[in-house]
Amino acid sequence: MSAISLKGVDKVYHGRNPVEALRGIDLEIADGEFAALLGPSGCGKSTLLNLLAGFEAHTGGMLTVYGDPVTKPGPERGVVFQEAALFPWLSVWQNVIFGPQVQGLSPDDYEPRARETLRLVGLDTFRDHLPVQLSGGMRQRVGIARVLVMGPKLLLMDEPFGALDAQTRLSMQQLLLDVWQKLKKTVLFVTHDIDEAILLADTIYVMSPRPGRIHSRYKVDMERPRSLDTLTDARFTALKREVMHQIRHDIAGQPEH
Repeated sequence: MSAISLKGVDKVYHGRNPVEALRGIDLEIADGEFAALLGPSGCGKSTLLNLLAGFEAHTGGMLTVYGDPVTKPGPERGVVFQEAALFPWLSVWQNVIFGPQVQGLSPDDYEPRARETLRLVGLDTFRDHLPVQLSGGMRQRVGIARVLVMGPKLLLMDEPFGALDAQTRLSMQQLLLDVWQKLKKTVLFVTHDIDEAILLADTIYVMSPRPGRIHSRYKVDMERPRSLDTLTDARFTALKREVMHQIRHDIAGQPEH
């Protein structure tokens, strides 16, 4: 069974001037796969992620996660946004355990997992700090930990490092590689950064300009575990050139709206 299966999925925003955001999306992502969704701004990447998260409904086709139709948000799907959106009055620890607390779970069930998750993201010594005392990268680590502690099967990540400076972004990419290597969650990672997609993913899906379609699929044939040294690999450079050419070709051939 695929972790994610989309067959002919459409999304149209109806109204006075209807907008066709997605057309005929076919996508299969295996359990434990790290997939990247890459494409130009406005191509529907975030819309597709919102459909999978259950925040919006598709208007055509079939969409399932682990065999079940997606009709609403669910605990098996964790979403990481570009902004961590932490509660500023709560400590790191209180932010991380907020979800299990709201669900009414016993502390004996979630506190050991929360401690391990904080250690995994390198924040175990910052558990009593408030968000205002943290850097942007550290706040995003808390956001990731808050999702992981819920134990989702699938991580939906919507440009989670897009607001970070270049050096912090590299650090967070390495952290995510290390976390994924240990947990092997299924990940769908939205980005417009080609380097980021190649560094992180097993498979890259390139979307065309609106209406968004899956235009191309690239297998990232580089060994794991990976590190930032992968960025200098000749295979990395060759794949980046190929993906860049495809995206530029798509944009150049897109009619004016």
